Amino acid sequence: MLQSIYVKNLALMDEIEVDFQGGLNVLTGETGAGKSILLGSVDLALGGRYTGDMIRAGASYGLVELTFLIEEKRLEQALNERDVFSEDGIVVLSRRLMEGRSVSKINGETVSKGQLSEIADLLIHIHGQHEHQTLRHKKNHLMVLDRFGGDKIEAIKAEYKKAYQIYRSCKKDLEEMDTDEVSRKKEMAFIEFEIQEIEEAHLQVGEDEECESEYRRMIDGKKLTEYTSAAYQYTGGSNEANASDLLSRAILSLSQVEKYDEQGTGLYQQAVEIDNLLADFNRELIEYEQSLEFSEADFYEVERRLNQINHLKSKYGSTIEAVLLYLEERSETLESLSNYESHLANLQNKWITAEENLAKTAEQLFVQRKIVGKDFVEAVSAGLKDLNFLDVRFEAQFEVSNYGLEGKEEVEFYLSTNPGEPLKPLGNIASGGELSRVMLVIKTLLADKDETGTLIFDEIDTGISGITATKVAQKLHLIGQKCQVLCITHLAGIASMADVHYLIEKRSVQNKTKTDIVCLEKEQSIQELARILGGDKITENVLKTAREMKEQRKRMGVKL
Repeated sequence: MLQSIYVKNLALMDEIEVDFQGGLNVLTGETGAGKSILLGSVDLALGGRYTGDMIRAGASYGLVELTFLIEEKRLEQALNERDVFSEDGIVVLSRRLMEGRSVSKINGETVSKGQLSEIADLLIHIHGQHEHQTLRHKKNHLMVLDRFGGDKIEAIKAEYKKAYQIYRSCKKDLEEMDTDEVSRKKEMAFIEFEIQEIEEAHLQVGEDEECESEYRRMIDGKKLTEYTSAAYQYTGGSNEANASDLLSRAILSLSQVEKYDEQGTGLYQQAVEIDNLLADFNRELIEYEQSLEFSEADFYEVERRLNQINHLKSKYGSTIEAVLLYLEERSETLESLSNYESHLANLQNKWITAEENLAKTAEQLFVQRKIVGKDFVEAVSAGLKDLNFLDVRFEAQFEVSNYGLEGKEEVEFYLSTNPGEPLKPLGNIASGGELSRVMLVIKTLLADKDETGTLIFDEIDTGISGITATKVAQKLHLIGQKCQVLCITHLAGIASMADVHYLIEKRSVQNKTKTDIVCLEKEQSIQELARILGGDKITENVLKTAREMKEQRKRMGVKL
């Protein structure tokens, strides 16, 4: 159940918080007072389309927050399966709207628009002013019937979809194999060339990295050899002024000094130690220089191998692993083409089996839909009679077509509202009022099936009046006994049936226009009913009529 709505900085709404109750909640008000803005705010919170001009002038952001009370165990389980957990039975959906972007949250955790919509579908359904127009489109009729069928349809439908996917996969494989002999031989020759090119390379996983490393070492080795050779000339090579020779001369001179005192001896020993270190350094330097040496033949072989590997990677995959995987796939394809006849026969057998299974499950789905369709027609017909369609005839006509993702049949709803009048497709029904009442009946039926906590009806009274309006009001009240209903209306007959009555009004405060929502007491509700009935002039007779409407609803068992 929708427990409350909090709206801030949207259109004419500065800051509004409304608490709702169970049963039939009716919202009325003058045209332009903001009834549609309130419903639009709910739609925004549920992930509806957003534009920057929806934010109240002068505000930097807008906010809509819906608080739901979760009372049904089945609904709570469905939410838990989608990783949404109530806190003390409460789930909060919010959306913060800013210039060019918005942020949606469930219980304070940011979620995607898709996640928000999925959760919203479990909690609330909105019947907008023009939603009944969807009934004009034949493609929506099968979806309505399946929702009415519920678990009876879904189980078989899941099996059918699985069979259909297998069937489509087998058909695709068969179509790909259906080629002429010349094309097949060309394809085999090309695949054989690719396989031979890859196999002759004898690729090893990781080999490309090793070759690249070796190639870089060889390229760098030419420069490094030059530098190390020059360094050796200065430390111990044939250069007349190399460090080793000069150090030997220094040691010879110091050998004469060390005879005279201890300090001279120390200097002599340090020079000898340095000479030993320099000899070790020169030896390591020569070894390092020798390690950098390679033949031109070695360099050519590494360069050739690296080019070969990179060539194969550019054609068949970005890595050696990918190239080897491509080789495996092409080998399987070649085997299939080589054993064309047997492979084709195998695919044909699979396709036949898949088609037989598809036909079986499609027939099961068709039969079950026919059974559900009969119940649906009876339920809709009864509901329409309750809404003052006294001589109504309603049918769901099936037409078998090609296999599709939803089955092999199409469904279209037909309606006749007058005696002697032929049945017509709903798409040909001109009256918006008639379509609106058909949609109300369907919503009533689906509310029972879907176990939706909250239904919102925006101006369900479009195109109706008089007795029909009274019937619609009674139907809304009946739905309100099964789930929470929020209804925006212009008709006193519907408003008088409210369990809770709200007034949406527009007023001016400090040269700014604001929309407020007030929960009406009994007498206030009567005054609002009188306004709807009498317009600007509310006479005693109008007030009396409004009071009688309330009393009549009270006698029918409606809370006041």
